[in-house]
Amino acid sequence: MEAKTLKKYNYWQWRTLIILMVGYALFYFVRKNFSIAMPALEAELGITKTKLGLFLTLNGVIYGVSRLVNGFLSDRIANKKGLMALGLLLSAIVNIFIGFIPDVNAFFNVLDTEGKATMGFIYLMGSLWLINGWLQGMGYPPCSSLMAHWIRPSELATKQSLWNASHSIGAGLLSLLIGAILGNFSNAAWQWCFWVPAILAIFGAAMIFFGLRNEPHTVGLPSVEEIDREYSGAAGEKKEEVAESPELTRRIYKRSISEMVLKNPVIWIISIADFFVYIIRFTILDWGSTILTQVKGMDITLAASVVGAMEIIGGILGMLLAGWVTDKFFKGRAVRTSAICTLLASLCMLAFWQIQGSVVISSLLIILSAFFIYGPQALLGIACSNQATKRAAATANGICGLFCYLSPIVSGIVFGAIADSQYGWDLVFLLSVIFGLIGAAILAILWKKPATGYEKLARIIAEEKARQ
Repeated sequence: MEAKTLKKYNYWQWRTLIILMVGYALFYFVRKNFSIAMPALEAELGITKTKLGLFLTLNGVIYGVSRLVNGFLSDRIANKKGLMALGLLLSAIVNIFIGFIPDVNAFFNVLDTEGKATMGFIYLMGSLWLINGWLQGMGYPPCSSLMAHWIRPSELATKQSLWNASHSIGAGLLSLLIGAILGNFSNAAWQWCFWVPAILAIFGAAMIFFGLRNEPHTVGLPSVEEIDREYSGAAGEKKEEVAESPELTRRIYKRSISEMVLKNPVIWIISIADFFVYIIRFTILDWGSTILTQVKGMDITLAASVVGAMEIIGGILGMLLAGWVTDKFFKGRAVRTSAICTLLASLCMLAFWQIQGSVVISSLLIILSAFFIYGPQALLGIACSNQATKRAAATANGICGLFCYLSPIVSGIVFGAIADSQYGWDLVFLLSVIFGLIGAAILAILWKKPATGYEKLARIIAEEKARQ
């Protein structure tokens, strides 16, 4: 390969990766702001944990369905960056509208005489947050598809784990931002928890649209498979030629969706396991600030700082280390790393629940829980991408995402109702630990499965070419 071509490829690969990281971090700014602001919403507006949990559940379920639908769409359309940019822009607009809900009180009676939320407020905020859930589902599938087009399969685990740090960067910086807003201006400033992130997200949407390119050939580069063959001579679709007729591409795509995804038991087992992984993740992420203030006795500013440290330190380091371990020791078998990490996250959650009285130890344990759970959160999506190959990566991740975001049914409304009940947070912690152990056990079933589906895809391509 010419040095000039390789240099250009490396530039565009890293440019794509960085923009996707920043862009997806900003998706979190207009998605997880609600969770972090929940103590303020409960204190200022009188919204119960059960209702807050219902918001989380509805948003999560709709988000999961949206990821599935947009996964299919992202695999079929050429303008993947446009889909991502549009989702972020519209999500920002919805967040701006949420902040203005009290201003429509004269028309819809959304506040009572004490300034607390009425059912009108609940319905209006719930509807807007439901819409936001769908718009948020336009973020991940284009990222998954774009990375599969720009990053060599042999590097995908490490670099997608790096990209997955955007989850923690976004949630961590957002926690610090909202903590600063509420700490300096009190719970009455909850509206700014939606307005400020929305403004930043609008700039992010412009960056995505103008800064990304959908495929290497749009900037005069060969496909990622050709780059991989010439660079290493090892990974990727070795037998696939760059040029394909539209009819051949259509038949390969159809069989890829059917055999590499829908009829592939590995995809479904990973997806089921990810459901349990995400229960732990969302218990930590969505209820973290509430648990730290109400169970561990921290003020909102300190709790937000711990959540920020949990995301930035625990999450980022955990994801990067998990990706490195997967490539270094498990030869790309992401499910092995994920099984071990899920087990350790469950044990850290158990310790967080049982150890009382120390703010420092409690903070360290919830950071360790995030450290271990964010590895599987990143790697299981990579595992799906590698099993489905670039031909159907977004579709496979859409299915996995649907299972992931069915988990708020448990972590949202169920856990919120339990926390409001006589059983309180103790039962929430117990169930979280049990579900985590179940997830680790399911992942262990796939211990000996191949790391990727590219050999299977090569067979499909060869069979379809033979039919011509």
